[in-house]
Amino acid sequence: MTTAGVIDREHSAARIERDIEHLATAAFTRSSEAIRRYAYTPEYRRTLDYFKGELERIGFTVSEDPVGTLVARNRPAAEPAFGIGSHCDSNRNGGKYDGTMGVVTALEVCRLNAEHGLGLPLQLISFLEEEGSGFGQMLLGSRIVAQRVTDEDLRERFRAIDDGRSFWEHAECAGYEPARWRECGSVLDGLTGWIEMHIEQARVLQDTGNRIGIVNAIAGYVHADVVVLGRGDHAGATPMDLRLDPALVLAETAIELERLARDAGQGTVGTIGEIDIEPGLINAIASRVRFSLDIRGPVDAAYRGIAREIGAFAVRSAEARDMRAEYTERQALAATPMDKRIVGALEQAAVAAGEPYRQMHSGAAHDTMCVADRIPTAMVFVPCKDGISHHPAENADSADAALAAEIILTAIASLQ
Repeated sequence: MTTAGVIDREHSAARIERDIEHLATAAFTRSSEAIRRYAYTPEYRRTLDYFKGELERIGFTVSEDPVGTLVARNRPAAEPAFGIGSHCDSNRNGGKYDGTMGVVTALEVCRLNAEHGLGLPLQLISFLEEEGSGFGQMLLGSRIVAQRVTDEDLRERFRAIDDGRSFWEHAECAGYEPARWRECGSVLDGLTGWIEMHIEQARVLQDTGNRIGIVNAIAGYVHADVVVLGRGDHAGATPMDLRLDPALVLAETAIELERLARDAGQGTVGTIGEIDIEPGLINAIASRVRFSLDIRGPVDAAYRGIAREIGAFAVRSAEARDMRAEYTERQALAATPMDKRIVGALEQAAVAAGEPYRQMHSGAAHDTMCVADRIPTAMVFVPCKDGISHHPAENADSADAALAAEIILTAIASLQ
């Protein structure tokens, strides 16, 4: 089955635009300058309620798992259905498209399915706390669904950025039952497949003139920290040959990280995104430097090898300068290949739609990584202007999202 020529793309684009613009108004964000919403805030609650109302209007039954992931079905619980969705929380300085456009596009797939009488069994999911803005934990809702957390994590280790209280306490205060968190795994019961639509968060599609990206793998990553201990001295009174300056280790490590990532190829990238310097004064040599490492790629051996090498390099660099460095891994996730059958169905649907597409990997992490533990998965990307994401200037075209909705609907129909 193909929906090409049947679906009114302009009408779909207008509905998607309406949803996104509505969810960017003051009631749905904690900031007047950006989209800022995260778990258990009033703004996030209103966002879930908006989706609940729209889905119930087309006959879906809407519920939430014991910690707040939203689930909507047009079939009874646990009956076979195809999963679609994303997340509707945001980065703390976010735009109106990241995550939200994916849930809105899934909503549009549900609307089109109902309007055209296709009768496809569907389940929409909006995962809790993908961005980590509330508790500093990426993919938290989907990790809970995938049982990738522990009781201790939720009771003690995962704490709110705003007030330091535990995830458990916040969930209970919001009316949820975190003691039942292991039951969250049932969210995936009965799913025959899963497709998440998302903005690309880079500029590959824009620069190659493609409106659709079909993802064949999601990059794995290692997040780590390096702490370098030097000696704090006066910036003017201390001669260059008597200094123990940890900032020099940072500089050398940054250059080496670039070299290693370039040499590894295969989509491997490395980034130093956080730098803390103590005491942080213009006229003082640092006594301590901490910097983060974000190393990613679709090939596990490549990016994990770089993580090992760069940690050892930082230690050697410090020792060569009579200082000490410590490398500590925060979190690691393996690369996630997408299901070839679903990817193939999406490619065929894109061809039928008559629009250019590109097969590609995702450099960013997504909830789909956790869904893939149990369910065949794939993702669809649409361009975002100039690759800007996690920023109020983020921009994407609702017409591209409407095209993605059509392609996803056609693909799901072909897989039944």
